[in-house]
Amino acid sequence: MAAHKSAFRSIARLGPYLRPVRGYLAFAVVGTFCAMACGLVIPLLIQRILDGPVARHDTAGLVWPIVGVAMLGLGEAGFFYLRRKVLAKPTTRTEATMRADLYHHLQRLPMAFHDRWQSGQLLSRAISDLSTIRRFMAFVGVFLIVNSLILLAGLVVLFSLDFMLGLVVLLGAVPLVAISTVFERKYKVVARLAQDQQGDLATTVEESVLGIRVLKAFGRGPHLAGKFLRQARDLRGTEMRKVRIISIIWAAIVLLPEVGIAGQLVVGAIGVTQHTMTFGTLVAAITVANYLRWPTDSIGWLLAETDQTASACDRFFEVMDSPRTITDPANPRPPAEPARGRLRFENVRFRHSPTSSEVIRGVDLDVQPGETVALVGATGSGKTTLTALVPRLADPTGGRITIDGVDITEMSLADLRGLVSTAFEDAVLFSASVRENVALGMPDATDGQVREALQVAQAEEFVNRLPWGLDTRIGEQGLSLSGGQRQRLALARAIAGRPRVLVLDDPLSALDVHTEAEVERALREVLAGVTALVVAHRPSTVQLADRVAMLAGGRIVAVGTHSDLLANNPGYRTLLSTLDAPEEVRA
Repeated sequence: MAAHKSAFRSIARLGPYLRPVRGYLAFAVVGTFCAMACGLVIPLLIQRILDGPVARHDTAGLVWPIVGVAMLGLGEAGFFYLRRKVLAKPTTRTEATMRADLYHHLQRLPMAFHDRWQSGQLLSRAISDLSTIRRFMAFVGVFLIVNSLILLAGLVVLFSLDFMLGLVVLLGAVPLVAISTVFERKYKVVARLAQDQQGDLATTVEESVLGIRVLKAFGRGPHLAGKFLRQARDLRGTEMRKVRIISIIWAAIVLLPEVGIAGQLVVGAIGVTQHTMTFGTLVAAITVANYLRWPTDSIGWLLAETDQTASACDRFFEVMDSPRTITDPANPRPPAEPARGRLRFENVRFRHSPTSSEVIRGVDLDVQPGETVALVGATGSGKTTLTALVPRLADPTGGRITIDGVDITEMSLADLRGLVSTAFEDAVLFSASVRENVALGMPDATDGQVREALQVAQAEEFVNRLPWGLDTRIGEQGLSLSGGQRQRLALARAIAGRPRVLVLDDPLSALDVHTEAEVERALREVLAGVTALVVAHRPSTVQLADRVAMLAGGRIVAVGTHSDLLANNPGYRTLLSTLDAPEEVRA
């Protein structure tokens, strides 16, 4: 019973979602109980028929009892129809609300959360787990309540017909409850394991699909196929454990009621032959016992589904309980007006977790309005991490960052991300039109603004060659485009809103030499009007900057113009020589 109490505690957390539909759920419970009660009354009419008109050979007296049985059958069907009709919309709406809440919460969780969680695990929670919860609301929960009540009502009817017949059925029900309790505790553990394994399998499938080019290029398809098959076998093994547990429960569910009916036949036959019981009473009792087969048989399955729903609730709230560490302040400060874009790092520090070492160690940097500063450094020096702090993809664990004198943590996220725009080294595009991808951060952008951004990014020409121009859907992850085309669209997206602060994480890494030169020329015009922080992995990118900040070990060790650092800083010259080397040398 403790296991079931724990399961119901987990399900009780659905309270805020169930509250708006509690009226529908209550109606469904009442309607379903009325339907089942109609079926339970029919055996009593059968008793009246057998012990009355049939025993007296009164044909005329059969009419109204038979009409009553037919009306009860129609009532049972009608109430079941109403239950499904009434519950369908509210339960699917609740499922949609929970899915939307989960999605919005995922959007607001910090990047550190997404770094820890596999996407397949999140997908399984958003799809299969919520479907399990909806099925519980629409069916399992209702029948768990109603069938339990009908079982009690049925036992009352049986005892009212004949005490011994009721006692026989009750004695068969007690071991059934005990067996169900023991095996469903085991089922809950296995059900949770199966749900987690489904998430792992979904992650492998997703990685295989998204990385299909890499797998084919390196001939590693069989390797990942082997991993997939191992996970599939593990999941199959877990599902077979579930089947074994359920089979034992169902064997008991089928056997014990049959034994009870056999006991009724023995007791009833003796009673009829000794004239202590009427034939109608025996038939009615056996009919009631048969009618209680579904409520009895279903209890074990419904409790198993309840345990699975509890696991689904635990998995759902496991994500929903994850704290949002990047949030709007209680009383946000508006950005300075007019926004000039002065960006300052003041003794900024950052570590990924309280137990990890610092990645950024006391960075001080002042970027003047309209100035472009290039960040250079060896791999692992902290360049990308530093730029991620500007749009608050993560928050500093020490120091502060200001724009025009206002601490970015004191602004609303909407205001901050209206001021700051970012283009990442990994050009992520969505399965949407070119227009939608470019205007992602500026939903009300006109076609003129979109085309202007495409011109700056040297992307308009290839976009015009696409089958439907701006309306062309570019496919998942933009894999139908070349790497340079994807990066140019990502760059266009970053500059479409004309931000005051532009953060570019090596935006030219996937461009060929000719296209790089064209984009650089266009970027010079764009960068002249904004404050820009550019992570540079190429000497040509460094030359776009007014100043260069060199990072080493999470600290800025030198700041100056490219020519000054080149002339006076041996470490910078060494670093620049590696940036200028071919890719295979730098690797």
